[in-house]
Amino acid sequence: MNWIEENNTLKRSFTFKNFIEAWSFMTKVAMVAEKMNHHPEWSNVYNKVSITLTTHDEGNTITEKDRELAKRIDKLT
Repeated sequence: MNWIEENNTLKRSFTFKNFIEAWSFMTKVAMVAEKMNHHPEWSNVYNKVSITLTTHDEGNTITEKDRELAKRIDKLT
């Protein structure tokens, strides 16, 4: 797993061939996150997607929800 633990968050950046591939990835992540009811903080600039995971209702810390979502995101790449 290429996620970095930093300031009570899990962070990872992804690079794709182009904007369409990046957006497609974000759409897939959105569907997984919605099913888990656990939503990432993220940004997208052209072919790059940056994701930060933390559990806000647990005091902004890393929980099993974050680790599970990270695993599921990794399976999408």
